[in-house]
Amino acid sequence: MVRAEAGGVLFDRFKVEGLVAMGLEVGPLHDLRTRKQIADRLRAHGPEWSDGQIAAWAGMLFRFQHEIAVGDAVVTYDPPTRVYLIGSITSDCIYDEKRVPGDPFTRTVDWRGEVPRDNLSVAAKNSLGAIATLFRVPKDVAEELERALGGERRPPEIAVPTDEVVDERALLEDVHARALEFIKDRVIRLNWNDMQHLVAGLLRAMGYKTQVSPAGPDRGRDIVASPDGFGFENPRIVVEVKHRTGSPMGSQEIRSFLGGRHANDKGLYVSTGGFTKDARYEADRATIPLTLMDVDDLVKAVVEYYDSMDIETQRLLPLRKLYWPG
Repeated sequence: MVRAEAGGVLFDRFKVEGLVAMGLEVGPLHDLRTRKQIADRLRAHGPEWSDGQIAAWAGMLFRFQHEIAVGDAVVTYDPPTRVYLIGSITSDCIYDEKRVPGDPFTRTVDWRGEVPRDNLSVAAKNSLGAIATLFRVPKDVAEELERALGGERRPPEIAVPTDEVVDERALLEDVHARALEFIKDRVIRLNWNDMQHLVAGLLRAMGYKTQVSPAGPDRGRDIVASPDGFGFENPRIVVEVKHRTGSPMGSQEIRSFLGGRHANDKGLYVSTGGFTKDARYEADRATIPLTLMDVDDLVKAVVEYYDSMDIETQRLLPLRKLYWPG
């Protein structure tokens, strides 16, 4: 699969001119024989790029330059018309910055025909939905594309079999799980002050008013949340925030936090490093209601109340809503 850029903007050009193109204007790479050599070239070209970006592009450029062979099957996609264009590679890699500006690495293609996306199984659609610019199509999906190109069409009555609905549900669960992990990654990268304000913003989204302690000794009280904002009205929630990844809070920290509480207080202890088993036991036997919140609990709560958060809190953790077919 070679993407025709976002939204398929190069699809018509690929089709009319008989080619596929990708890449960056970093000069010819035919003399570079390894991924590392290409990565070094990219690092010199874009020193601000992350290691992940460099590795991804080095892998794709190496494959496009050296692994793809004349005669290999190739497919590209046009999102507006929902059509896959299938053909065969007919040339080695050519570097030309003028032919397709912005995508100077090209290969000529003999296009053999088109396959509507609706003619494919859900499993094939899921596989071809990857966002990478270039990737190897799984063998079973490639075979299904070839059959569809030959005129085989899935009967309407079995267009979405039961087992493929299960696959679609599993895919949604996988996307949801991955999204939560990516959000956790972002939360972990927040500094301690931003973490404190994220927790305070979550409590405000839940209907409380908050007071955030200034930097310095806080006597186990980073945030106080209450209906009135002063702690006069119940419930008065006292919050401790510990932002130490890889360092779970133990029973001693929980006892220290509980030692400064009043009889009518409610406690919330947030630890991005998690809690030991003894800490959870200590919380269960506390004399006041105490909730322990690790990073998993925090992210799930943030996602649940995100739409109700004020703009200052959302800026700490920008999230994008994803719609999925029901």
